[in-house]
Amino acid sequence: MLADSIKLLRPHQYVKNGFVLIGTLFSQQWDQNAIGQAVTLFIAFCAISSAVYILNDIFDSAADRLHPVKCHRPIASGVISRARATLLLLLMMCISVSLSISINNYVLLFIAGYFVLNVFYSVYLKHIVILDVFVIATGFMLRLLAGTTGLDIEPSHWLLLCGLMVTLFLGFAKRRAELLTLEKSGSDSSRKVLSDYSPILLELMLGITAACTILSYGLYTVSPQTQALHQSQWLILTLPLVMYGMFRYLYLLFGEQAGSDTAQDIFTDRHLLITALLWLLLVIWSLQS
Repeated sequence: MLADSIKLLRPHQYVKNGFVLIGTLFSQQWDQNAIGQAVTLFIAFCAISSAVYILNDIFDSAADRLHPVKCHRPIASGVISRARATLLLLLMMCISVSLSISINNYVLLFIAGYFVLNVFYSVYLKHIVILDVFVIATGFMLRLLAGTTGLDIEPSHWLLLCGLMVTLFLGFAKRRAELLTLEKSGSDSSRKVLSDYSPILLELMLGITAACTILSYGLYTVSPQTQALHQSQWLILTLPLVMYGMFRYLYLLFGEQAGSDTAQDIFTDRHLLITALLWLLLVIWSLQS
C-alpha cells in the first residue's frame, strides 16, 4: 500500500517543479535565506502537484482503464480506493498551503491559482484542442512566476518567453507521443481531445515552438540587460546545450517513441541527463565569471 501511495504521488515528476528554482539561479541570490525560500517553494509545489496528479487520476479513472499504459495506475487498477486517494490529496494540499504561508501570501496565491487552474483543466479544459496544451504551459509559467515574483525577484521578459515556448513544446510533444502510443497499440483514444489532433498539425507546432525556444533563449543570453545584470558575456556558451537537448528530445519522440513522460525521459536517457547537468554547471560558471 505504501508503494502504491508513493506511485500515486508521482515523485519522479517533481523535476518539473525545478522551474521555481530558475529565478534564484539566474538572479544569483545564493545566500542561505534565498536558497531556503526557494527550496521551501520547491517542496510546496511538489506537494500541490502531487495533489493535482491524484485529482486527475480520480477524475480519469474510468478512461484510464481503457488505456494500454494508464490502466496500471493505482486508482484505475483498483489497488487504491477513491476515498484513500482523497485523504492523501487533502494531506498534500495542507502541506503545500502551510509551506506557502511560511514564505508569503503571494506564493500562496500562485499555489492556489495553480490548483484551481488544474481543477478546471481536469473537468473541462483538457477536452479543448490547443487550449489544453496552453493550460499545461500556464501551470509551468505559474511555477516560474512563483520562483521570481513570489520571491521578490524581477523576471526577465526573455526568460518568461523562453519558459512559455519550451513548455508549449513539451505539451505538444506529449500529445504527439500519446498519438504514437495509440497507433502502436491499436487502441481507441481514452482522451477525447486526441481525436482533434493530427500528426502533421502537432509536428508543425513542435517545429514552431522548438525554433522559438532556441531563438528566445539565445536572445536572452546576448541581451544587453542580461549581460549587464550578470556582468558576464558567457551565457551564450550554454545555447548549444539547449539546442542539443531539444534535438535529442525530438529524436526520442520520433525514434524511440518517448515523450509521453518528460520527467521519465530525462532520468532514463543519459544523453538528456548529462546535457541538463552540463547546462546547469555551465550556467553557474558563466554567472560567476
